[in-house]
Amino acid sequence: MTFDEESAMWLWWIGNAVLLLAVVPVVLLLANRVIRPALEIKRYTADILEHGLGLSKNLEPLPAVAETRDLVAAAKGLAVRYVNAAGPLL
Repeated sequence: MTFDEESAMWLWWIGNAVLLLAVVPVVLLLANRVIRPALEIKRYTADILEHGLGLSKNLEPLPAVAETRDLVAAAKGLAVRYVNAAGPLL
């Protein structure tokens, strides 16, 4: 069986129709299933960045908290010495 040019052309058009009607929608469906989660991840990362920067602003005073802790410990020691020294006077 030999195919002439007209038969080959019909097969070519049938192949194009199958490609257009079957393969292209499947590719678009799969692309949509990849792109939608990627966009959702992008929104999540933007949210994490925004709140992370807000959190870092609230953490700026932490070195002052450590210094306050050290000063309170020193004051506690001085207060104990003061009470012990003032005890006999009372």
